[in-house]
Amino acid sequence: AEEAPRVVVLCDRRPSMALFPERWPWLRKPEAIRQAVRLIGDSAVAARGLVGYLDEAEGEIFWRPPRSERVLGELDLERPFGAGEDTLSRGLVHLIEQRRDLPAGTFLFALSDFVELPSRDDWLWALERRFEIVPVVIQDPIWEQSFPDVSGTIVPFEDAATGRFGLAGLTAREVAERRDANERRLHELLRLLRSLDMDPVLVSSHEWRDVVLAFLTWADQRLLTRARR
Repeated sequence: AEEAPRVVVLCDRRPSMALFPERWPWLRKPEAIRQAVRLIGDSAVAARGLVGYLDEAEGEIFWRPPRSERVLGELDLERPFGAGEDTLSRGLVHLIEQRRDLPAGTFLFALSDFVELPSRDDWLWALERRFEIVPVVIQDPIWEQSFPDVSGTIVPFEDAATGRFGLAGLTAREVAERRDANERRLHELLRLLRSLDMDPVLVSSHEWRDVVLAFLTWADQRLLTRARR
């Protein structure tokens, strides 16, 4: 209460976070990121907090320590999504080392689809620094949280890393296996995060009101679970 709260956004900029293009009728992760960053920034300003930002693209760390509430508004979020597969792990390590700028109690919002996960040790090292870590899980509800029945049809796919298109035909069995795998992956992800005492936010839409609702739901659940302890 005597210090301005510190808030940091750790953004995953792997190629898969560039999906989906505007011409496709599914979750646009770059837009969801923009909406989440805007909401986090507005909330930090309302709390008179200091805001920082970290991401990585093409091997280079982009780090803005918490200095003022204007940091997030000055970001260029249109930069290429070219981070490596271990970008979240590298980001956590970088933040752990910022002891002067990030004291205990810093809120860390990690924005990712979490298809590529940091190791359990990476999470534990960050939690040992007494960060309040909030994983913001950004996944399309149709193609990533589940899988549609496209058996018997030819479906175009795009390689997120190269941008190359291809065609694939899936059997009913393959569709069912993919759906089960995606749903199981999400279930296990949320269970892992909660087992580490982190309360995740699940973002399934890039629309502003849906992003706000996801964060409000998280806030209500957080108040309820923390009150029980």
